[in-house]
Amino acid sequence: MDRTYSYYKKAFKEQEKPFAYIDLEFFDYNVKDVLKRAKDKKVRIASKSIRSVSLMKRILDYSPQYQGIMCFTSPEAVWLSELGFDDLLVAYPTFQNEHIKAVAHEVIKGKKIYLMTDKPEHLQQINEIGKQLKVKIPICMDLDMSSNFPGLYFGVHRSSLNSFFKVKKFLKSLSLYPYVELKGVMGYEAQIAGVGNNVYGKKIKNSVINMLQKTSIIEIVARRKLVVNLVMEFVDSLDFVNGGGTGSIEMTRDESQITEIAVGSAFYNPTLFDNYNQFKHFPAAGYAIEIVRKPKPNVYTCLGGGYVASGSMGPDKLPMLYLPKGCKFFPNEMAGEVQTPIYYKGKESLNIGDPVFLRHSKAGELCERFNYLLLLQDGEIVDKVLTYRGDGKCFL
Repeated sequence: MDRTYSYYKKAFKEQEKPFAYIDLEFFDYNVKDVLKRAKDKKVRIASKSIRSVSLMKRILDYSPQYQGIMCFTSPEAVWLSELGFDDLLVAYPTFQNEHIKAVAHEVIKGKKIYLMTDKPEHLQQINEIGKQLKVKIPICMDLDMSSNFPGLYFGVHRSSLNSFFKVKKFLKSLSLYPYVELKGVMGYEAQIAGVGNNVYGKKIKNSVINMLQKTSIIEIVARRKLVVNLVMEFVDSLDFVNGGGTGSIEMTRDESQITEIAVGSAFYNPTLFDNYNQFKHFPAAGYAIEIVRKPKPNVYTCLGGGYVASGSMGPDKLPMLYLPKGCKFFPNEMAGEVQTPIYYKGKESLNIGDPVFLRHSKAGELCERFNYLLLLQDGEIVDKVLTYRGDGKCFL
């Protein structure tokens, strides 16, 4: 499937700009394709990459293989629980008392919300709230999955549980916290899931990354097996063992210890996920800005558009000019806060008031810029759904 400038221009001709959209044909294909990639493993939706309640419901309704949500904060998890969602894993530690209390109250109601931990300080704080409210609070242990090569730290600085000794010490300490209940294990292999290995024009770098990833995978599989076996010496049962991400589904699904894979970016497929060997999803999410000036031939100045992604700064975090094909940024201006000039010398006739379509570098961050997403199907706008921002929520 491919899209043309005229297809989107016609579909959105009456729409006020700027706007963000979801191409439902692409989105639904990606939802289906993720399950093919995951085979028999459950898939937990990473909410930070969606940030729209309606679209998360759409994914969950597609198949029972989609089960649960990985949230990025505990207030988000509580909000989603109050909206009727369940099986909510908070991917990052929660330390503020009021946030833990809010989770505990949902647990008392019978909801499943798991708080992430990797330090005694986390356990102490959670246990104290559990003791006050007389409830055992479910937790997930976050296992570090980074690889240390000579002169290179390959991964992300996330969990402190980066050795067998530290994991064992953590597990032994659980007996000190009777109001904390270990029910899940998570290990996010960011160096596989989030690092592209087929970037255009980077042949040597791609070769190095592929080599490092293959070596790291061997280490990851062995480490996870060792740790899960150790965990089962300390607990009766686990609700889940979570791993993976969009870029590592094929690897993670084959681990016998894994019960579920976390996936988020695959559904929108932002530009950072164009650069992988093992899969190809469709660009389901995008946004449009308006041409408001034409200062000289082949130069078109658009209003706004500088939606730069988080992370290490570089060209890959900039939005990508999508349609019409052949548009280019000016290196000394790029995508700006209030204006984005582009150079275009192609077959499309561009005029003031026309849209230029872009894709964001990352997935859910685009939703922090818009109150709603337009849903497009068969060349027509069929609905518009609220983003977290449109729901009045800002969790980070």
